[in-house]
Amino acid sequence: MQKNKLLKTAKYFFLFGTLLLFAAGCQNDKKTASKKVKEEKPTKVIEKKPLIGYGLNLDDFSIERDTVRSGETFGSIMDEKGVSPAKVYQVTQHISDSIINFRRINKGKPYIILKNKDTTETSRYFIYEKDRINYAVIDLGDSIKGRLGKKPVTIKRKTTSGVIKTSLSQAISDAELNYILASRFSEIYQWSVDFFRLQKGDQFKLVYKEKFINDTVYAGLQEVEAAILKHKGREFYAFNFEIDSLTGRKDYFDEKAKTLRSFFLKAPLEYSRISSRYTRRRFHPVQKRWKAHKGTDYAAPTGTPIWSTADGVVTISGYTRGNGKYVKVRHTNKYTTQYLHMSRRAVKKGDYVKQGDIIGYVGSTGLATGPHVCYRFWVDGRQVDPYKQDLPDAEPMKEKIKPSYYDFIEPLKTKLDKIKYIQI
Repeated sequence: MQKNKLLKTAKYFFLFGTLLLFAAGCQNDKKTASKKVKEEKPTKVIEKKPLIGYGLNLDDFSIERDTVRSGETFGSIMDEKGVSPAKVYQVTQHISDSIINFRRINKGKPYIILKNKDTTETSRYFIYEKDRINYAVIDLGDSIKGRLGKKPVTIKRKTTSGVIKTSLSQAISDAELNYILASRFSEIYQWSVDFFRLQKGDQFKLVYKEKFINDTVYAGLQEVEAAILKHKGREFYAFNFEIDSLTGRKDYFDEKAKTLRSFFLKAPLEYSRISSRYTRRRFHPVQKRWKAHKGTDYAAPTGTPIWSTADGVVTISGYTRGNGKYVKVRHTNKYTTQYLHMSRRAVKKGDYVKQGDIIGYVGSTGLATGPHVCYRFWVDGRQVDPYKQDLPDAEPMKEKIKPSYYDFIEPLKTKLDKIKYIQI
């Protein structure tokens, strides 16, 4: 009897142990399964974005990039890419010059050929980059088409300041700015400041905009919005303002809405130095005698363009032994200018010229010892020193738009004034 009880007790313990082991195994299986589920969780697939450019999905094509070489034409490029002369003729007949002038495919311009991704590798598109931003796309398919396009451009506003040590261009270079900015800056002030009279320590501040393709590639200067040139302790403000909404014409004015544009330019060219000024007594280097010099001599390399300093009509375009090749321009009944010693004249008698138009090129013809232009100035028929004249300004701003001008320049002036001047 006792033996049977022991056997039953042993069976119960055995069954209980077996159940415990089974339960533990199930629990382990659950943990293992959980781990497997975690391990086998599918990874997120990131879809590749298509490469879009020039208004096309470039992933659909084989891309060949090249540059127009010397002597190449549209026809020769197409022939090299396997496009038949018949197709070339069709393209040139269907596409207007406003999209692309096939007779003027310029050396050095980049272009792209897009070919079909198949065994034929047929050239499907010709893309010609006119400049960094503008391009033309020619569809070479059965339905020949052409269109113009622009790369995405971002405009970024920037500020800077600088100080004159030797010249404006050197100051721009010292500030690690684009040389185009120096040229534009000098154009703004060309009527009011003689840049060859800038002094060491003169300072400037600029607010300007630059263009960037795809937000990274520099594509040039957009505009100089506002500027200050501090010359001889005086601050010359300049703000670029739209004065005609219909044409979009802009001009520069100071903080009092006074135009920076004068009726006359300060000088008739970009010169290296003034070699001789207007004087009643000067020793002539050729004639070797003392005499009056009723002009201002601007030394510059031969071939430097000479500009008309104001609008007017050419009254003389000729040659004399003393003047060499020269041009005379009547601007109004009161003002006349003359430009001597040219290497070549670019206008003829009777031509109407505008301020800044090229009328000739620097030379040393006539009684001259080196390349320069002698600039002469008449007021009411009397030769005078232009630097001592109270010359008129250009057309002033209309009174009715002055309130909107003051509202426009207020934030720009605040921004300019917050820029710190650089000291030598």
